[in-house]
Amino acid sequence: MRHYALTAMGMVNVLGDRLETIEPRLFAGDVSRLQEHPLRTTGERVLIGRVREELPGFPPRMQHYDCRNHRLILAATSQIAEEAEAVVRRFGADRVAVVMGSSTAGLDASEQAFFHWREHGALPAQFAYETQHEMGSVSKLVADLTGARGPAYTHSTACTSSAKVFASAASLLDMGICDAVITGGVDVLCSVPLNGFEALGSLTREHTLPMSRHRTGLIIGEGAAMFVLTRERRDGAVHLRGIGESCDAHHISAPHPDGLGAEAAMRGALADADLAPDEVHYLNLHGTGTPLNDAMEAKAVTRVFDGIPCSSTKPLVGHGLGVAGATELGFCWLALTRGRAGDYPLPPHVWDGQADEVLPTMNLVAAGGRLSRSGPVRFMSNSFAFGGNNCSVIIERS
Repeated sequence: MRHYALTAMGMVNVLGDRLETIEPRLFAGDVSRLQEHPLRTTGERVLIGRVREELPGFPPRMQHYDCRNHRLILAATSQIAEEAEAVVRRFGADRVAVVMGSSTAGLDASEQAFFHWREHGALPAQFAYETQHEMGSVSKLVADLTGARGPAYTHSTACTSSAKVFASAASLLDMGICDAVITGGVDVLCSVPLNGFEALGSLTREHTLPMSRHRTGLIIGEGAAMFVLTRERRDGAVHLRGIGESCDAHHISAPHPDGLGAEAAMRGALADADLAPDEVHYLNLHGTGTPLNDAMEAKAVTRVFDGIPCSSTKPLVGHGLGVAGATELGFCWLALTRGRAGDYPLPPHVWDGQADEVLPTMNLVAAGGRLSRSGPVRFMSNSFAFGGNNCSVIIERS
Protein backbone atom coordinates (compact mmCIF):
# COMPACT_ATOMS: atom_id res chain seq x y z
CA MET A 1 0.00 0.00 0.00
CA ARG A 2 1.46 3.35 -1.10
CA HIS A 3 2.16 6.04 1.52
CA TYR A 4 4.54 8.54 -0.10
CA ALA A 5 4.94 11.76 1.88
CA LEU A 6 4.18 15.15 0.34
CA THR A 7 6.60 16.97 2.60
CA ALA A 8 6.37 20.49 1.18
CA MET A 9 4.10 22.52 -1.08
CA GLY A 10 4.38 25.99 -2.61
CA MET A 11 2.06 27.82 -4.96
CA VAL A 12 1.22 31.08 -6.65
CA ASN A 13 -2.10 32.01 -8.27
CA VAL A 14 -4.59 34.87 -8.28
CA LEU A 15 -5.24 34.32 -4.54
CA GLY A 16 -1.64 35.26 -3.72
CA ASP A 17 2.04 34.53 -4.13
CA ARG A 18 2.55 32.56 -0.90
CA LEU A 19 0.57 30.18 1.29
CA GLU A 20 0.08 32.75 4.05
CA THR A 21 -2.04 34.94 1.75
CA ILE A 22 -3.62 32.16 -0.32
CA GLU A 23 -4.96 30.19 2.66
CA PRO A 24 -7.38 32.76 4.16
CA ARG A 25 -8.69 33.78 0.73
CA LEU A 26 -9.22 30.16 -0.26
CA PHE A 27 -11.29 29.22 2.78
CA ALA A 28 -13.19 32.53 2.68
CA GLY A 29 -14.22 31.88 -0.93
CA ASP A 30 -12.68 35.18 -2.07
CA VAL A 31 -13.40 35.97 -5.74
CA SER A 32 -12.50 39.67 -5.47
CA ARG A 33 -9.07 39.33 -7.06
CA LEU A 34 -10.35 38.23 -10.47
CA GLN A 35 -9.91 40.91 -13.12
CA GLU A 36 -11.52 41.86 -16.43
CA HIS A 37 -9.46 41.36 -19.57
CA PRO A 38 -10.27 42.18 -23.22
CA LEU A 39 -10.20 39.34 -25.72
CA ARG A 40 -7.74 40.03 -28.54
CA THR A 41 -10.19 38.80 -31.17
CA THR A 42 -13.35 40.71 -30.25
CA GLY A 43 -12.41 43.18 -27.54
CA GLU A 44 -15.10 41.74 -25.28
CA ARG A 45 -14.11 41.71 -21.63
CA VAL A 46 -13.96 38.46 -19.66
CA LEU A 47 -12.82 37.64 -16.14
CA ILE A 48 -9.36 36.12 -15.69
CA GLY A 49 -7.38 34.78 -12.75
CA ARG A 50 -4.10 36.62 -13.33
CA VAL A 51 -1.50 36.78 -10.54
CA ARG A 52 -1.47 40.34 -9.22
CA GLU A 53 1.79 40.34 -7.28
CA GLU A 54 5.12 41.20 -8.89
CA LEU A 55 6.89 37.97 -9.76
CA PRO A 56 10.54 37.37 -8.87
CA GLY A 57 13.22 37.87 -11.50
CA PHE A 58 16.03 35.55 -12.52
CA PRO A 59 19.68 36.09 -11.60
CA PRO A 60 22.06 36.93 -14.47
CA ARG A 61 23.21 33.32 -14.88
CA MET A 62 19.60 32.23 -15.56
CA GLN A 63 18.38 35.07 -17.80
CA HIS A 64 17.92 32.64 -20.68
CA TYR A 65 14.90 31.25 -18.79
CA ASP A 66 13.24 34.62 -18.23
CA CYS A 67 9.56 34.76 -19.16
CA ARG A 68 6.35 35.11 -17.16
CA ASN A 69 5.62 31.37 -17.16
CA HIS A 70 9.02 30.56 -15.72
CA ARG A 71 8.76 33.36 -13.16
CA LEU A 72 5.63 31.62 -11.88
CA ILE A 73 7.73 28.46 -11.47
CA LEU A 74 10.44 30.44 -9.70
CA ALA A 75 7.90 31.94 -7.27
CA ALA A 76 6.42 28.55 -6.32
CA THR A 77 9.71 26.63 -6.25
CA SER A 78 11.28 29.16 -3.90
CA GLN A 79 8.66 28.17 -1.31
CA ILE A 80 9.81 24.54 -1.28
CA ALA A 81 13.53 25.31 -1.69
CA GLU A 82 14.52 24.28 1.83
CA GLU A 83 12.90 20.84 1.57
CA ALA A 84 14.11 20.34 -2.01
CA GLU A 85 17.68 21.09 -0.98
CA ALA A 86 17.29 18.73 1.99
CA VAL A 87 16.27 15.74 -0.15
CA VAL A 88 19.09 16.43 -2.61
CA ARG A 89 21.57 16.37 0.29
CA ARG A 90 20.00 13.32 1.93
CA PHE A 91 19.57 11.09 -1.11
CA GLY A 92 22.05 12.57 -3.58
CA ALA A 93 21.23 14.69 -6.63
CA ASP A 94 21.01 11.67 -8.96
CA ARG A 95 18.31 10.12 -6.76
CA VAL A 96 15.97 13.14 -6.98
CA ALA A 97 13.76 13.43 -10.08
CA VAL A 98 11.67 16.27 -11.51
CA VAL A 99 8.25 15.68 -13.09
CA MET A 100 6.26 18.71 -14.23
CA GLY A 101 2.94 19.30 -15.95
CA SER A 102 1.99 22.15 -18.27
CA SER A 103 -0.49 22.71 -21.06
CA THR A 104 1.25 25.61 -22.82
CA ALA A 105 4.60 26.10 -21.02
CA GLY A 106 6.11 29.47 -22.03
CA LEU A 107 3.72 30.12 -24.89
CA ASP A 108 3.40 33.71 -23.70
CA ALA A 109 7.07 34.28 -24.57
CA SER A 110 6.50 33.06 -28.13
CA GLU A 111 3.38 35.21 -28.43
CA GLN A 112 5.31 38.31 -27.39
CA ALA A 113 8.15 37.38 -29.75
CA PHE A 114 5.67 37.05 -32.61
CA PHE A 115 4.10 40.44 -31.90
CA HIS A 116 7.62 41.95 -31.83
CA TRP A 117 8.48 40.25 -35.14
CA ARG A 118 5.27 41.50 -36.74
CA GLU A 119 6.10 45.08 -35.77
CA HIS A 120 9.88 45.10 -36.23
CA GLY A 121 10.57 42.31 -38.71
CA ALA A 122 12.80 40.37 -36.33
CA LEU A 123 12.49 38.33 -33.16
CA PRO A 124 13.61 40.07 -29.94
CA ALA A 125 17.22 39.40 -28.98
CA GLN A 126 16.24 38.00 -25.58
CA PHE A 127 13.82 35.40 -26.98
CA ALA A 128 15.06 31.82 -26.63
CA TYR A 129 12.49 29.19 -27.62
CA GLU A 130 14.43 26.25 -26.19
CA THR A 131 14.62 27.65 -22.66
CA GLN A 132 11.48 29.80 -22.56
CA HIS A 133 8.73 28.03 -24.50
CA GLU A 134 9.78 24.43 -25.26
CA MET A 135 7.87 22.05 -22.98
CA GLY A 136 10.99 20.43 -21.55
CA SER A 137 12.28 23.79 -20.32
CA VAL A 138 9.68 23.65 -17.53
CA SER A 139 11.28 20.61 -15.89
CA LYS A 140 14.83 21.62 -16.80
CA LEU A 141 14.33 24.92 -14.99
CA VAL A 142 13.13 23.16 -11.82
CA ALA A 143 16.12 20.82 -11.97
CA ASP A 144 18.48 23.78 -12.31
CA LEU A 145 16.78 25.64 -9.45
CA THR A 146 16.90 22.70 -7.03
CA GLY A 147 20.03 20.81 -8.05
CA ALA A 148 18.08 17.62 -8.81
CA ARG A 149 19.91 15.47 -11.35
CA GLY A 150 17.62 12.45 -11.70
CA PRO A 151 15.14 12.00 -14.56
CA ALA A 152 13.45 15.29 -15.52
CA TYR A 153 10.51 15.52 -17.89
CA THR A 154 7.23 17.34 -18.53
CA HIS A 155 3.70 16.03 -19.03
CA SER A 156 1.41 17.92 -21.41
CA THR A 157 -2.07 16.41 -21.50
CA ALA A 158 -4.11 19.62 -21.40
CA CYS A 159 -6.08 20.00 -18.17
CA THR A 160 -4.83 16.78 -16.54
CA SER A 161 -1.14 17.64 -17.06
CA SER A 162 -0.24 18.40 -13.46
CA ALA A 163 -2.52 15.72 -12.00
CA LYS A 164 -0.82 12.98 -14.00
CA VAL A 165 2.57 14.05 -12.65
CA PHE A 166 1.69 12.33 -9.38
CA ALA A 167 1.23 9.02 -11.19
CA SER A 168 4.61 9.39 -12.89
CA ALA A 169 6.30 10.51 -9.69
CA ALA A 170 4.85 7.55 -7.79
CA SER A 171 6.02 5.18 -10.52
CA LEU A 172 9.58 6.50 -10.24
CA LEU A 173 9.47 5.78 -6.51
CA ASP A 174 7.72 2.41 -7.00
CA MET A 175 10.46 1.25 -9.38
CA GLY A 176 13.30 2.46 -7.18
CA ILE A 177 14.60 4.85 -9.83
CA CYS A 178 14.71 7.65 -7.29
CA ASP A 179 14.03 8.38 -3.62
CA ALA A 180 12.33 11.77 -4.00
CA VAL A 181 10.55 13.68 -6.74
CA ILE A 182 10.08 17.42 -7.09
CA THR A 183 6.80 17.69 -8.93
CA GLY A 184 4.01 20.08 -9.83
CA GLY A 185 2.73 22.22 -12.65
CA VAL A 186 2.54 25.63 -14.27
CA ASP A 187 0.52 27.50 -16.88
CA VAL A 188 0.49 31.16 -17.82
CA LEU A 189 -2.31 33.32 -19.17
CA CYS A 190 -1.88 34.18 -22.83
CA SER A 191 -3.95 34.83 -25.94
CA VAL A 192 -3.98 31.37 -27.53
CA PRO A 193 -5.89 29.51 -24.77
CA LEU A 194 -8.16 32.49 -24.09
CA ASN A 195 -9.12 32.81 -27.74
CA GLY A 196 -9.25 29.04 -28.15
CA PHE A 197 -11.76 28.55 -25.34
CA GLU A 198 -13.72 31.51 -26.68
CA ALA A 199 -13.86 29.78 -30.08
CA LEU A 200 -15.23 26.67 -28.35
CA GLY A 201 -17.94 28.79 -26.72
CA SER A 202 -16.64 27.88 -23.26
CA LEU A 203 -15.82 31.30 -21.76
CA THR A 204 -18.40 32.96 -19.53
CA ARG A 205 -19.01 36.70 -19.39
CA GLU A 206 -19.88 36.42 -15.70
CA HIS A 207 -18.43 34.63 -12.69
CA THR A 208 -18.26 30.90 -13.24
CA LEU A 209 -21.04 29.00 -11.44
CA PRO A 210 -20.30 25.26 -11.29
CA MET A 211 -23.38 23.04 -10.89
CA SER A 212 -25.77 26.00 -11.19
CA ARG A 213 -28.75 26.06 -13.52
CA HIS A 214 -27.35 29.44 -14.63
CA ARG A 215 -23.83 28.26 -15.46
CA THR A 216 -22.56 29.56 -18.81
CA GLY A 217 -18.89 28.63 -18.89
CA LEU A 218 -15.45 28.97 -17.37
CA ILE A 219 -12.84 31.61 -16.68
CA ILE A 220 -9.13 31.05 -17.31
CA GLY A 221 -6.45 31.41 -14.63
CA GLU A 222 -2.71 30.97 -14.26
CA GLY A 223 -0.28 29.86 -11.59
CA ALA A 224 2.24 27.32 -10.43
CA ALA A 225 2.14 24.68 -7.69
CA MET A 226 5.12 22.64 -6.51
CA PHE A 227 5.54 19.64 -4.18
CA VAL A 228 8.30 17.50 -2.73
CA LEU A 229 7.35 13.81 -2.72
CA THR A 230 9.48 11.22 -0.91
CA ARG A 231 9.21 7.48 -0.32
CA GLU A 232 9.48 8.05 3.44
CA ARG A 233 6.38 7.75 5.61
CA ARG A 234 6.14 10.58 8.16
CA ASP A 235 3.81 10.83 11.12
CA GLY A 236 1.39 13.73 10.77
CA ALA A 237 2.37 14.46 7.16
CA VAL A 238 0.13 14.37 4.10
CA HIS A 239 0.70 11.26 1.98
CA LEU A 240 -0.12 10.31 -1.58
CA ARG A 241 -2.45 7.31 -1.44
CA GLY A 242 -3.99 6.60 -4.83
CA ILE A 243 -4.12 7.65 -8.48
CA GLY A 244 -6.68 6.67 -11.10
CA GLU A 245 -6.35 7.42 -14.81
CA SER A 246 -8.56 6.76 -17.82
CA CYS A 247 -8.93 7.88 -21.41
CA ASP A 248 -12.34 7.20 -22.92
CA ALA A 249 -11.54 9.13 -26.16
CA HIS A 250 -15.23 10.06 -26.48
CA HIS A 251 -14.58 13.36 -28.30
CA ILE A 252 -11.67 15.67 -28.94
CA SER A 253 -13.09 18.50 -26.81
CA ALA A 254 -16.28 17.25 -25.11
CA PRO A 255 -16.53 14.75 -22.22
CA HIS A 256 -18.54 11.55 -22.33
CA PRO A 257 -22.10 12.72 -21.48
CA ASP A 258 -22.50 10.10 -18.76
CA GLY A 259 -19.01 10.62 -17.32
CA LEU A 260 -17.87 7.04 -17.87
CA GLY A 261 -14.19 8.01 -18.08
CA ALA A 262 -14.47 10.28 -15.05
CA GLU A 263 -16.09 7.47 -13.08
CA ALA A 264 -13.35 5.06 -14.14
CA ALA A 265 -10.66 7.47 -12.92
CA MET A 266 -12.30 7.90 -9.51
CA ARG A 267 -12.84 4.18 -9.07
CA GLY A 268 -9.27 3.56 -10.22
CA ALA A 269 -7.91 5.90 -7.55
CA LEU A 270 -9.98 4.15 -4.88
CA ALA A 271 -8.74 0.74 -6.04
CA ASP A 272 -5.14 1.95 -6.14
CA ALA A 273 -5.47 3.16 -2.54
CA ASP A 274 -7.43 0.04 -1.47
CA LEU A 275 -10.23 2.25 -0.16
CA ALA A 276 -14.01 2.12 -0.22
CA PRO A 277 -15.86 5.26 -1.39
CA ASP A 278 -16.97 6.13 2.15
CA GLU A 279 -13.31 6.22 3.24
CA VAL A 280 -12.77 9.43 1.24
CA HIS A 281 -14.12 12.48 3.04
CA TYR A 282 -13.95 15.42 0.59
CA LEU A 283 -13.83 15.76 -3.20
CA ASN A 284 -12.39 18.70 -5.11
CA LEU A 285 -14.43 18.73 -8.29
CA HIS A 286 -13.07 19.48 -11.75
CA GLY A 287 -16.12 21.77 -11.76
CA THR A 288 -15.44 24.07 -14.71
CA GLY A 289 -18.89 25.65 -14.84
CA THR A 290 -19.49 24.55 -18.43
CA PRO A 291 -22.80 22.83 -19.19
CA LEU A 292 -21.19 19.61 -20.45
CA ASN A 293 -18.52 19.12 -17.75
CA ASP A 294 -20.78 19.72 -14.79
CA ALA A 295 -23.54 17.49 -16.13
CA MET A 296 -21.26 14.50 -16.67
CA GLU A 297 -19.25 15.05 -13.46
CA ALA A 298 -22.36 15.22 -11.29
CA LYS A 299 -23.55 11.91 -12.76
CA ALA A 300 -20.17 10.25 -12.27
CA VAL A 301 -19.62 11.53 -8.73
CA THR A 302 -23.04 10.46 -7.49
CA ARG A 303 -22.57 6.98 -8.92
CA VAL A 304 -19.29 6.58 -7.02
CA PHE A 305 -20.00 8.47 -3.77
CA ASP A 306 -22.99 8.85 -1.49
CA GLY A 307 -23.23 12.44 -0.24
CA ILE A 308 -19.49 13.23 -0.13
CA PRO A 309 -18.77 16.92 0.67
CA CYS A 310 -17.46 18.48 -2.53
CA SER A 311 -16.67 21.82 -4.11
CA SER A 312 -15.09 23.40 -7.15
CA THR A 313 -12.34 25.93 -6.48
CA LYS A 314 -12.30 27.23 -10.07
CA PRO A 315 -14.66 30.13 -9.21
CA LEU A 316 -11.82 31.43 -6.98
CA VAL A 317 -8.79 31.04 -9.26
CA GLY A 318 -10.15 30.24 -12.70
CA HIS A 319 -9.37 27.14 -14.70
CA GLY A 320 -5.58 26.88 -14.62
CA LEU A 321 -5.55 24.37 -17.50
CA GLY A 322 -2.21 22.55 -17.18
CA VAL A 323 -1.69 23.70 -13.59
CA ALA A 324 -5.24 22.97 -12.42
CA GLY A 325 -4.47 19.48 -11.10
CA ALA A 326 -1.52 20.53 -8.96
CA THR A 327 -3.25 23.70 -7.77
CA GLU A 328 -6.38 21.90 -6.64
CA LEU A 329 -4.47 19.06 -5.00
CA GLY A 330 -2.49 21.82 -3.31
CA PHE A 331 -5.73 23.25 -1.93
CA CYS A 332 -6.53 19.79 -0.55
CA TRP A 333 -3.01 19.64 0.96
CA LEU A 334 -3.60 23.04 2.60
CA ALA A 335 -6.90 21.92 4.12
CA LEU A 336 -5.34 18.75 5.52
CA THR A 337 -2.24 20.45 6.93
CA ARG A 338 -4.23 23.30 8.48
CA GLY A 339 -6.61 20.95 10.25
CA ARG A 340 -6.31 20.79 14.03
CA ALA A 341 -7.57 18.14 16.46
CA GLY A 342 -9.86 16.49 13.95
CA ASP A 343 -11.29 19.75 12.57
CA TYR A 344 -10.48 20.58 8.94
CA PRO A 345 -11.46 23.66 6.90
CA LEU A 346 -12.98 22.90 3.50
CA PRO A 347 -12.84 25.12 0.39
CA PRO A 348 -16.37 26.49 -0.14
CA HIS A 349 -18.33 26.01 -3.34
CA VAL A 350 -18.90 29.60 -4.50
CA TRP A 351 -21.97 29.90 -6.71
CA ASP A 352 -25.46 31.41 -6.85
CA GLY A 353 -27.06 28.54 -4.93
CA GLN A 354 -29.42 27.77 -7.80
CA ALA A 355 -29.08 24.04 -8.37
CA ASP A 356 -29.65 22.58 -11.81
CA GLU A 357 -32.70 20.39 -11.25
CA VAL A 358 -31.65 18.15 -14.14
CA LEU A 359 -28.45 17.12 -12.33
CA PRO A 360 -28.16 14.65 -9.43
CA THR A 361 -28.11 16.34 -6.02
CA MET A 362 -24.62 16.93 -4.65
CA ASN A 363 -23.39 17.84 -1.15
CA LEU A 364 -21.73 21.15 -2.06
CA VAL A 365 -19.64 22.75 0.70
CA ALA A 366 -21.19 25.95 2.06
CA ALA A 367 -19.29 29.02 3.24
CA GLY A 368 -17.40 28.22 6.43
CA GLY A 369 -17.75 24.49 5.83
CA ARG A 370 -15.60 22.21 7.94
CA LEU A 371 -14.98 18.50 8.37
CA SER A 372 -14.93 17.07 11.88
CA ARG A 373 -13.27 13.71 11.94
CA SER A 374 -10.73 11.83 14.02
CA GLY A 375 -8.35 9.30 12.53
CA PRO A 376 -7.16 9.25 8.92
CA VAL A 377 -8.67 11.92 6.66
CA ARG A 378 -8.60 11.50 2.89
CA PHE A 379 -9.35 13.94 0.07
CA MET A 380 -9.69 13.30 -3.66
CA SER A 381 -9.12 15.78 -6.48
CA ASN A 382 -10.55 15.36 -10.00
CA SER A 383 -8.99 16.60 -13.25
CA PHE A 384 -10.54 15.99 -16.67
CA ALA A 385 -9.20 17.02 -20.08
CA PHE A 386 -9.74 17.06 -23.82
CA GLY A 387 -9.91 13.68 -25.52
CA GLY A 388 -11.62 12.04 -22.54
CA ASN A 389 -8.38 12.18 -20.55
CA ASN A 390 -9.16 11.81 -16.82
CA CYS A 391 -7.19 11.66 -13.57
CA SER A 392 -8.19 11.42 -9.90
CA VAL A 393 -5.72 11.67 -7.01
CA ILE A 394 -6.22 10.76 -3.32
CA ILE A 395 -4.13 12.16 -0.47
CA GLU A 396 -4.35 11.37 3.24
CA ARG A 397 -3.38 12.76 6.61
CA SER A 398 -3.37 10.31 9.49
